[in-house]
Order: sequence, then C-alpha cells, then structure tokens
Amino acid sequence: MKIQPLRIGDLVANLPIIQGGMGVGVSLSRLASAVSNEGGIGIISTAQIGYQEKDFENYPVKANIRALTNHIKKAKENVKNGIIGINIMVALTNYEEYVRTAIKAGIDLIISGAGLPTRLPELVKNTKVKIAPIVSSLKAAKTILKVWDRKYNKAADMVVIEGPKAGGHLGFSLDELNNNTVSLEKILKDVLIEVKKYEEKYQKHIPVVVAGGIYSGDDIAHYLSLGASGVQIATRFIATHECDADDRFKQAYLDCEKEDIELVKSPVGMPGRAINNKLVETIKVENIKVRKCFDCLKIDHCDRVTIPYCITDKLIAAVKGDVENGLLFCGDNAYRMKKLVSVKELMNEFIAGILAY
Repeated sequence: MKIQPLRIGDLVANLPIIQGGMGVGVSLSRLASAVSNEGGIGIISTAQIGYQEKDFENYPVKANIRALTNHIKKAKENVKNGIIGINIMVALTNYEEYVRTAIKAGIDLIISGAGLPTRLPELVKNTKVKIAPIVSSLKAAKTILKVWDRKYNKAADMVVIEGPKAGGHLGFSLDELNNNTVSLEKILKDVLIEVKKYEEKYQKHIPVVVAGGIYSGDDIAHYLSLGASGVQIATRFIATHECDADDRFKQAYLDCEKEDIELVKSPVGMPGRAINNKLVETIKVENIKVRKCFDCLKIDHCDRVTIPYCITDKLIAAVKGDVENGLLFCGDNAYRMKKLVSVKELMNEFIAGILAY
C-alpha cells in the first residue's frame, strides 16, 4: 500500500500515525518530539503533567500549567517541521485553563476526550490550532459534530475513534468489552458517513483516525484500506528509548503476558484496561485509602468518599517505576512487545508493514 500523508487543514504529517497521549507523564516532550521528527504526530499528555515539579503536592494546578508550557515549548524547539499536539481530558477540573495555556505555548493540535469537548471551538477561536474530539460511537460523533455546527458554526478538524481494545479508560460497558460485541470497523464505517455531511457543508477534508489495539503496519494498513485517514497508537510507544517513563515502567510491559492484561475498576466510573499487579489484586477486594486529593477531576467524575483509590497517586507511582503499586494502563496487544526499540526503529517497522500490505 502506498503511504499517504495525514492532512489536518494546513498541518501535514508525512506518516498517518499519531502517537497517543499517555498520562501521567508517559508521553511528554521527549517522546512527542521524537515521533514528530520521524514524520508522525507527537502528542503530549496534559494529565498531571507537573508531577515532577517541586510544588506539585501543594499547588498541582500551578505546577501543571508551568510544566505544560515548558513541555510544549521544548517539543516545538526539538522538532524540525513536525506537528505537536496535546491530549486533554474534558473531565479535568481546570480544563479550560489548560487549553488556553497550550494555545499560548504554541500547540498545533488539541485532541480531547473523556467526555465531549462541547466548548472547545470557543476556546480556540481566532487561532490556527486544530481541534479533534475523541469518540467511541456513532452516537457520540453525531452529538459533538452537531453541537459544534449549531453553536459555533464549526466543523471538527479531525475525529478520533477510540475502540474497545485501547488502554486506559474505555468508553464502553463491561458487558460490551467482555462479550466483544463492539466492532471498530463498524464504528469507522458509520462515522465516515456522518463526517462526510460536514465535509460537504464546510467544504473541507475532515480526517477520521482510529485507535485501540493497533499494533503493526498491517493493522495500520487495514484501517487505511477501510477509509481511515490515519491511526492513533499509544502502547507501542511505551517500549521505546524515548518514552518519558521510568525504565522499570517500560520493562513491566515487556514482561507482561496476555493473561496479565485485564479490565480494572477505575475511580472515574468507567472500565479501564491495565496490567495485573499488586494494586489490581488489592482493589478487587478492598479500597485503598486516599492519601491526598489533588482535585484533578470534576466532582461528578470522582467521588472522593467512595473511590477505590486515587488515580493520580497510582499513575504517578507507576511512571516513577513502582510497577506493583502503580496503575499500568495498556492496550489489548501490550503483551506482544518484547524488545525496547528507538522511535525511529518502530516507525520504520510501521512503514515496512504498510508498504508490504
């Protein structure tokens, strides 16, 4: 298959590959700039991005704002002509402040999920920043596209479909996930039809990108052949030298087997996919007392009294290398990774697979 660039308005990535945002601290400026320099789109995760700042414990928002600015500027300085984006959760308490900070720092693209980013067009008004919602169904795609159209006379610059085999929090019920009743191919087909209406109305190309469990160049080519303009891949970039996480974190993924990957209980009320460890086994039988509330999620997404554990605390523990007591989110195919490689090697592997398809 011939490789076509991914075009998002006036942004052009030579390879139709977006590195998915991974928090806390797994995909920061080092990984994002490495992917961008290889022709893909590098994504910085905004989730508690300031966790390494000295004042994070006492002033998390202030630390996050500072770190977000610094990581975006550093990534932009390190790329030649590439694209740098952020992934930001709608459920964040200070969502709008983080979006405005990213715009001011010079971000190219904002990908936003964990809720529908209904106000995002207003926040990027009079800027060149491209915006893309993350959806998990045709219903969600219809809703957000209709809201942006009617309220802001704006079409999405890109749509990301996250399927049931993704890591992290999943927009599906446990029954759907356990019974394997959701088809990413079907969602893609339906969303492409819906997006076409807005392409015609606004006379612009709106790329549709798929994510979740995509492992190889073959997988990428498969979705491209079905009409996707690109793919978003996260977990595979963990097993790279440039990934921003601790080496012990990376090794946990290289060591895991298929049976180690399972659906886990999350404080935010949605199922998640992660590697089994001491933490996962503990929360099956008891809640873990919250040491400190970082007020990271809006109150309707996180009940401080009844949550099984603090997700900020456990994601930070993981990225720092505590792989038994931390939360190790992963995609469905994480067990297939057995070797640490450079981003360049990984991208070349993807290229070879697409070309051979």
